[in-house]
Amino acid sequence: MNAPTAAIRVVPATERDTPLILFFIRHLAEYERLPEACVATEDGLRETLFGDSPAAEVIFAYHENTPVGFALFFHNYSTFLAQRGLFLEDLFVLPEARSKGVGYALLSELARIALSRDCGRMEWAVLKWNQLAIDFYDRIGAEPLHDWDVYRISGTTLRRLASIR
Repeated sequence: MNAPTAAIRVVPATERDTPLILFFIRHLAEYERLPEACVATEDGLRETLFGDSPAAEVIFAYHENTPVGFALFFHNYSTFLAQRGLFLEDLFVLPEARSKGVGYALLSELARIALSRDCGRMEWAVLKWNQLAIDFYDRIGAEPLHDWDVYRISGTTLRRLASIR
């Protein structure tokens, strides 16, 4: 496991970072082979991340003065623990910065945030084909939840379900 170097710093995003957040989201969409699914805009991000009721938070990793990674997260809730948790929606490190401790620095900061907010756990999903990420998560001691599958509805299916009475 590559621990972060002193040259890596992690900072929270501010509203003025909205273009940078979109930059990382678009790179993540390319990496995940889903560029057509990325319809996020700066205005949408500004409203949902920095508006009256923020839905999520973002942190950035910098190597010296260059942004090299980001993580977007929000809180969920565990009924079994009766505590909130921290859900990592996205983590992305630019290819040229990988294996330099950037991902570790981001996850370490998320763990600190989770503990400071009395979260009982951190969770995230990983694409089954993303062996690079899976290997990294294994190295830090994360445990895959083999008994669970993620389900999703969106678009037309979501609207159809909402109309059932």
